[in-house]
Amino acid sequence: MAITDWPADERPRERLLQQGPQALSDAELLAIFLRTGIPGKTAVDLARELLDQHGSLRALLGASHKEFCRSPGLGTAKYVQLQATVEMARRQLGERMRRGETLGNPHDSKQFIHARLRDYHHEVFACLFLDTRNRIIQWEELFFGTIDGASVYPREVVKRALHHNAAALIIAHNHPSGVAEPSQADLRLTQRLRNSLSLIDVRLLDHIIVGDGELTSLAEQGHM
Repeated sequence: MAITDWPADERPRERLLQQGPQALSDAELLAIFLRTGIPGKTAVDLARELLDQHGSLRALLGASHKEFCRSPGLGTAKYVQLQATVEMARRQLGERMRRGETLGNPHDSKQFIHARLRDYHHEVFACLFLDTRNRIIQWEELFFGTIDGASVYPREVVKRALHHNAAALIIAHNHPSGVAEPSQADLRLTQRLRNSLSLIDVRLLDHIIVGDGELTSLAEQGHM
């Protein structure tokens, strides 16, 4: 049965208009993006099959061009459209974190950091530089590593803080393993950076670790 033959309150587009996008499942949202199915399958059927094939919506969004186009009903045009949609979502979130805005909402900063770091397949260490009023100066990704670690040099972090004339920092890095729990090395690094930054009167406000759908704040855990 075609989706147009379904009852109106079961069709993904109508449900989105009536109840909002948060009411839809991953498969229903993906079906709206796909627009059409393939012979013998509706867009919803195809969406469910794609999610099963890739394991999750995030895995599908992060698939390479080659991997994406292996799936039935998908091709280069859909890949380009999907990547553009994902990037627009990232930039929309980033607009909440514009230079000069006050970091008044910890939730927004966590969302921003999570969106920027969670999809890397290697470890990335980054800094959010803030002024004396906790207004955003700059976000910088400073160190890049392998799948299980990145070398972080406190001297370089201090140099970038001085370059931006920052009064405070939030540091962050991702765990490609997906587990957001801090290691002993993460705790030692946090202490080293806090000590190094204190020598130039720069406060280290938090160290956020990004996993696969979760994050950990060392400040909230009492490690700062």
